Amino acid sequence: MKILYTILLLVASNIFMTLAWYGNLKLTDMGILKDWPLILIILASWGVAFFEYSIMVPANRIGSEVTGGPFNLVQLKVIQEVVSLIVFMVITIKVFKMSEFSWNHLIGFCFMVLAVYFCFKK
Repeated sequence: MKILYTILLLVASNIFMTLAWYGNLKLTDMGILKDWPLILIILASWGVAFFEYSIMVPANRIGSEVTGGPFNLVQLKVIQEVVSLIVFMVITIKVFKMSEFSWNHLIGFCFMVLAVYFCFKK
């Protein structure tokens, strides 16, 4: 169960992270933040990032073998990076509509799967 909780929390955390880091670009493109000073955009992004951290910390604590979870730190980080890139790609394609999925993305994802495989190999 800790594996599932860890991954679900990482997905939720990375949704907030992606919105905190890149959401301002979409909102600017829509004309909403066009005239906002950079400092306000930074503060708004930090406000969204608060929720990312509020979910990421429990995900790491539940998932880490240091606190009784199933993953060592390397495995936990690799999972987080893969989740981060998958969430980023889905949001970029479906929500921001700024990119299309192409063959080189597929190859990159295959390499990420290999990274997970090698990090979990005993």
